[in-house]
Amino acid sequence: MSKPSDNPADAFKKALAEATKVMSHDPDLTVSYSVDPSGLSGDAMRLPQVSRRMTRDEVLLARGTADALALNRRYHNGQTHSKYLPAGEMARELYEAMETARCEAVGARDMPGTAGNIDVKIKHDSLRKGYDQAKQPSDVPLATAAGYLVRHLATGRDLPAGAANAMELWRGYIEDQAGATLDTLNDTLDDQAAFARFARKMIVDLGYGDQLGDDPDQSDEEQDEAQEEGTEEEQDPDSTGDDEQDDDQAEASPEQSQEQQQDESQAQVSMDDMADQELGEEAEMPDGDAPMEPPAPPPASDADPNYLVYQTEHDEVIGAEDLAEPAELERLRAYLDQQLEPLKGAVSRLANKLQRRLQAQQNRSWEFDLEEGTLDAGRLARIVANPTTPLSFKVEKDTEFRDTCVTLLLDNSGSMRGRPISIAAICADVLARTLERCNVKVEILGFTTRAWKGGQAREAWLNQGRPVQPGRLNDLRHIIYKSADAPWRRTRPNLGLMMKEGLLKENIDGEALEWAHRRMMARHESRKILMVISDGAPVDDSTLSVNPANYLEKHLRDVIAMVEKRKAVELLAIGIGHDVTRYYERAVTITDVEQLAGAMTEQLAALFDTDPRARARVMGIRRAS
Repeated sequence: MSKPSDNPADAFKKALAEATKVMSHDPDLTVSYSVDPSGLSGDAMRLPQVSRRMTRDEVLLARGTADALALNRRYHNGQTHSKYLPAGEMARELYEAMETARCEAVGARDMPGTAGNIDVKIKHDSLRKGYDQAKQPSDVPLATAAGYLVRHLATGRDLPAGAANAMELWRGYIEDQAGATLDTLNDTLDDQAAFARFARKMIVDLGYGDQLGDDPDQSDEEQDEAQEEGTEEEQDPDSTGDDEQDDDQAEASPEQSQEQQQDESQAQVSMDDMADQELGEEAEMPDGDAPMEPPAPPPASDADPNYLVYQTEHDEVIGAEDLAEPAELERLRAYLDQQLEPLKGAVSRLANKLQRRLQAQQNRSWEFDLEEGTLDAGRLARIVANPTTPLSFKVEKDTEFRDTCVTLLLDNSGSMRGRPISIAAICADVLARTLERCNVKVEILGFTTRAWKGGQAREAWLNQGRPVQPGRLNDLRHIIYKSADAPWRRTRPNLGLMMKEGLLKENIDGEALEWAHRRMMARHESRKILMVISDGAPVDDSTLSVNPANYLEKHLRDVIAMVEKRKAVELLAIGIGHDVTRYYERAVTITDVEQLAGAMTEQLAALFDTDPRARARVMGIRRAS
């Protein structure tokens, strides 16, 4: 008999997994819970992790995700989907978004209880991506808005606020372009093939018909005939101009032909003379004055010369004070303090513990009973009692505590919204204050992008014909919350910027890590420590949609390998609900954001510990946990 689990969430997970199998009509489906992105892969379904606390948001998100994936499993046919799948990227995104909406709409009609659950998932995704703050259509992908509109029209349900805002930004355009096609939506929902044809017609209406590829309903013979007709038209002599030119030349008078030949011969002589003159000038030019080829542009990354960036003109490194007015920063800082008032006591206690350990290493030590140095006043009594006793001197020993600089690099991606970014901000603030008391320089940096799903770099790529393999296709935003030389009291309000709506977008970790490393290498301190706090793998939809799926992740691994190989900077990482141990050699993963304060202080304390065995023990225990 198996021992009952002491985790209260296990019963819920088991019940949800069984219900999901029934709903999907697939008893062989394997359901697991993970901090990695949810999805379906073969016969395996991955759902969001549910912690022991089983918060309401966790439970509802898990249920909504399970229902959405189960309905996709039940109503979606992979062969039919592949048959009608467009060839182009944008057309494919529209097609897949509308098919997902169809499965959820059919499920909501047959099982009304799923509609409310999926609404929770849609709300979570739309808020995480900042659609509630979007002001113009370019802030929301057209495919996402089209999927929302199809679901809204098919179910008659109002969308959650963030998704509704995204849909309304594009609704007028979609209805103007494809209104007649949308009127036939409800006639196609039950037939995936008919709906696929409907989706392809929508794609044509929206201006992406050139990305559809061959018509899947057209027979091979018809396609061959169409290709042959096109080939004949291209190769028809009547359509070429060569014979017409020959006929014109034949009909011309002998005088005209002779004059034309003379003109051509004179032009050829002139061209030959110019070529000879240029060759002569080049021959007379000394070797030292030969024009030099312009130097090749430096690679975008020192870690990987093959890593490409389409445009860097719109990237920015900016101070937090330049992204908001002083009054707004003060207001946001006050909001941050109010949100985390209960946590500050625990963080402060941990920070004080770290401070005591640092100061213990910085305490002065002396060597006594020396023949020269500073007179040891504590031993003067011996000389008074016995004048023949030699004078005793002491010398202060040099401390082994080296001057140190610590950089905290915070993930400012949309998935950190809410409590994770709040706790990260307050922990960084308290640690900066603590380390500053111990004369340790602290720098606080953040990284995100300027736009969702590509910014001006993507627009330039689209305007230039969508070259293949363009590399990174978004505009970076690297934020300096506190520079190493700035005092904490002056930069304290800056951390409130993390509470600003619309700031957190996507995360390109590799370039951010390389940027932070370059800043540290320019410092004069003898010891440099870089701590990365992140809750997920690098994600930028615009970049990953037109490059290999592991493009950003590979670059992150290359940058980490470079930093760890050079050993000029001590690198460690903390993953919030995300296994960062697969990237970083020295790392810890926490499942609950409430553990962040303890993880940060203990990791730093372990680095400063003078006992290598104690340091290895702490790091080993944390890595295993």
